Amino acid sequence: MGVSATSFIARLDAVPLNAFHRRLLVVSGLGWMFDAMDVILVAFIVAPVRDDFHLGAALVPWIASAGFIGMFLGAAVSGRLADRYGRRTVFQATLVLFSIGSLLTTLAPTFETFVAARIVAGLGLGGELPVASTLVSELSPSSKRGRMIVLLESFWAYGTILAGLIAIFVIPAFGWRGATFVGCLPALYVAYLRRALPESPRYLAAKGLTSEADAVVRRVERAGGAPLITVARAIAPLPSPKVGLADLWSRAFAKRTLMLWLLWAGITFTYYGVFTYLPSLLAARGLTEVRSNEFFFVSTIAQVPGYFSAAWLVDRWGRKATLVVYLVGTAAAAFLFGNAGTGTLAFTWAALLSFFNLGAWGVVYTYTPESYPTAIRGGGSGAAAAIGRAFGILAPFAVPLLVPSLGQGGVFAAFTGLVLLTAIVVLALAEETKGLSLEELGEQRVATIS
Repeated sequence: MGVSATSFIARLDAVPLNAFHRRLLVVSGLGWMFDAMDVILVAFIVAPVRDDFHLGAALVPWIASAGFIGMFLGAAVSGRLADRYGRRTVFQATLVLFSIGSLLTTLAPTFETFVAARIVAGLGLGGELPVASTLVSELSPSSKRGRMIVLLESFWAYGTILAGLIAIFVIPAFGWRGATFVGCLPALYVAYLRRALPESPRYLAAKGLTSEADAVVRRVERAGGAPLITVARAIAPLPSPKVGLADLWSRAFAKRTLMLWLLWAGITFTYYGVFTYLPSLLAARGLTEVRSNEFFFVSTIAQVPGYFSAAWLVDRWGRKATLVVYLVGTAAAAFLFGNAGTGTLAFTWAALLSFFNLGAWGVVYTYTPESYPTAIRGGGSGAAAAIGRAFGILAPFAVPLLVPSLGQGGVFAAFTGLVLLTAIVVLALAEETKGLSLEELGEQRVATIS
């Protein structure tokens, strides 16, 4: 079909990846990187914060969990705000909020203000991730949408590596306050860069702003080599069925929602249970704090090929097969690492754990916004993420309680079982979404089932 006979949403899905998509990926991903840096950095500042504020054992888990509480609230609220006020507006605001929280963390005079500041930072962080994946998903061509989202998630690896570098070089010289300050100003600059990103044309179309939506699509097309000026009439897609967040558990979407909530719960608890305490667990095996941080840093480099391999497979094998394979790989690596010491094998299993777990995360963020129509895509994605963050809150409390009774091997065996159960849930409940437009996956499903 020519441009004049095709809706601008269908045109958006047909545009090849070009300079617009690359800029979208980098500007969105840089914020993701600073978010990851903040989350992972908490693992390295637990001991110095504990010592600085003279905390008892009962208060130590709050160093990590305060941020997760904010992430839970941010994820729960931001998606609904994005469905009401736009993806771009919330996308910018969350990164600014995160930067403010990070600065307040640096300046916190007491542990109570530290906890409050971590909650503020978590609000921005938890709010950003589901909204960012929603915006990138809605602006990506359907045939490359999976690759775009997994590559977006790959910036988490760069943030993790950055956190490791800060742990090795900044914390010994400037303490935990210097470490938390590192991400404030760069994150604000990224928020400034995001002003140039457009609103999602799918969101604009759903709000009846046809000419604005068509203008965004033409901008994407021009970046791919289309003429600077065209006179073709803007043709809107068919109106979206009216749905609300209550429809997450309607007949049309209940199976998807159940799968996503169980998936987010399982993978989030495992991730934060393992990686938030990995430096401490390594230290318990006899490594010095510096050697433990170096071990952690080197093993997390494996996240990068984990993401890139998943990005390559997700649009070839499909979401379901890729996710199940990477979850099973995570389970096997977790079991083997839990029964290793501190030598070469331990390094190998830790690297494979990073490789498979973070590759799986990329597919999780791909699946989530694909599961719902435009009207509730932000809210549905945020709700799933909030369920995951609730389990992220529990992980820092659970691991210290379980290690004395089960030992490290027993705890990692429990993680193995949980990840395998999560893989079974995906295998039983997930639908394949590869190559389908968001409208086929969301709006048309409502129309055919209602």
